[in-house]
Order: sequence, then C-alpha cells, then structure tokens
Amino acid sequence: MVASRWTKLLTAAVLAVFFVTAGNAPAWADAKCEERIHKLEKELHEAERKHGEHSKQADAKRHELEKTREKCGHHDHDKH
Repeated sequence: MVASRWTKLLTAAVLAVFFVTAGNAPAWADAKCEERIHKLEKELHEAERKHGEHSKQADAKRHELEKTREKCGHHDHDKH
C-alpha cells in the first residue's frame, strides 16, 4: 500500500508540473508573434518610405506581414 501512495503522489506532482508549464507556452508563443509582427510592420513602413507604397519591396513585406498575422491568429490588422 505504501508504494501505491508514493505512486499517486508522484503522478500528481508530475501532472501538476506539466499543467503549470503547459500553461506558459501560449503566452511565450504569443509574445514571439507580437515581436515578429511589430518587426515586420516596421520593415513594411521602411520599405514604403524608401521604395514607395506600391513597390515590389513593400508588397513583399506586406505579404510576409499578412502571412505572419494569419499564422499567429491575428485578425485585427489595423492594430499597431
């Protein structure tokens, strides 16, 4: 019976660690997405300033930004 108590305690501890660390992953991933989106927005504005709003460089940055927003699940494209 003692082994079964230790097994239950160990299982509970492992599950607790799993749920605590698993809950932090989305926040970390979201922060990385926010960083990437912010960087791409800056790059888009720079390409528009340097080459023009409808240049192929700006279009490429715009496309990359949209793909990143989709990947990250961002639907509020007007947010900066």
